[in-house]
Amino acid sequence: MSDIDRLVERVERLLLRYEELQRTNELLEQQLASVTAERDSLRSRLSAARARIDALIDRLPETVTLAAPGSETADSSAGTPRKGGGA
Repeated sequence: MSDIDRLVERVERLLLRYEELQRTNELLEQQLASVTAERDSLRSRLSAARARIDALIDRLPETVTLAAPGSETADSSAGTPRKGGGA
């Protein structure tokens, strides 16, 4: 095989490889566009969810009184206060 034949073969292989890389690059660009669109959609959904949570938080009463453990509570069945949770 002559030097020119080897050179032609190498150039042809380089052209094939270049075309493969171009196709791969196009596919990667499509995937990137898809993932970017999905990310933007998820960001938008997250922002909407945060806004809904903030609205729900704003609707909560300012102060919530919780009975401390061991404090006296009214026993609705007997009508008398009892201490703790024992019977």
